[in-house]
Amino acid sequence: MGAGSLARRRVEALLADADVRIGGDRAWDLEPRDERLWTRLLAQGSLGLGESYMDGWWDTGSLDGLLLRLIQARLGEKVRGLAGLRDVLVARLTNPQTRSRSGEVGRRHYDLGNDLYAAMLGRRLVYSCGYWRDAADLDAAQEAKLDLVCRKLRLQPGMRVLDIGCGWGEALKFAAERYGVSGVGVTISAEQAAYARQLCEGLPIEIRLQDYRDLDERFDAVFSIGMFEHVGVRNYREYFEVVRRCLPPGGLFLLHTIGSNVSVRRTDPWIARYIFPNSMLPSAAQVTRASEGKFVVEDWHNFGPDYDRTLQAWRDNIEAAWERLGPRYDERFRRMWRFYLAGSMASFRARRAQLWQVLLSPEGVPGGLRVPR
Repeated sequence: MGAGSLARRRVEALLADADVRIGGDRAWDLEPRDERLWTRLLAQGSLGLGESYMDGWWDTGSLDGLLLRLIQARLGEKVRGLAGLRDVLVARLTNPQTRSRSGEVGRRHYDLGNDLYAAMLGRRLVYSCGYWRDAADLDAAQEAKLDLVCRKLRLQPGMRVLDIGCGWGEALKFAAERYGVSGVGVTISAEQAAYARQLCEGLPIEIRLQDYRDLDERFDAVFSIGMFEHVGVRNYREYFEVVRRCLPPGGLFLLHTIGSNVSVRRTDPWIARYIFPNSMLPSAAQVTRASEGKFVVEDWHNFGPDYDRTLQAWRDNIEAAWERLGPRYDERFRRMWRFYLAGSMASFRARRAQLWQVLLSPEGVPGGLRVPR
């Protein structure tokens, strides 16, 4: 029996543990297009899985359905590949989120093109989980999320707020228009900063292309929505120290972040190479350890399943928009983007990833808070 046949049998056995069949007739079964696939999967693990999909070496009727089953069967722990081992070593020896490296994710991901994100994200360019409790569609879910942030922070007219990782400026614009605040937003993406300045024109909002570590001024409240995933465990303590020095004793800080069930120091090799370089998901233990002595946890709200629904809406939007976006987003890019969205859906659906809103105060709110939902 040749090496290729042995590799196929090994992959077939692994997939069977995940209830995935090669050439099966169920939506989530795997349809091979290239027989080199099997050795690539065994040698490269999750990196090979994603890259081979991008290269058209396999297909499936339900990409999120297949990836969900692989995650639930923990196949990533059984087939790591050399890229995964290398990334473990690099994460232990280096700090991928230094000042010089922190801008890479802005250049490689957030600067891809506002046309792509405008097509995918809906009426508001909000690139984070919507709040679907009472919402029927994506736009309503994103507005509900922004309003939830403002209500948790108890924003009032005249307050000055800070948005760390302000994206395209939608959260600050919402807070200024609905709650009468002024504010500052910082981002490391030049494309986002330019868009946010135009979006917030005429409002008492300043958008800065700035590293969060350079912040040293007082605000009445601080929020950070979908940015903490790029901070890195080596920098968590400094991050909370920066927020603390920007808040008065009676201020509030809302951290909105994806979270992991376990403490890690790196992200998936495929995600690191193609989607979010130098990123990682924090665990609850890492968040509390880094904020200990600096903040009191007033509330910890998990609505991770809402991210699956948000991602499905993003997928529907982008699939409907590909043809009008033009040749810059070629077939390989589309397959990469599909794999990214489907893998993210699967992670939240399997409850391996969470979405947390953590409300923190520097010294504890006297009598506690009645936190809105």
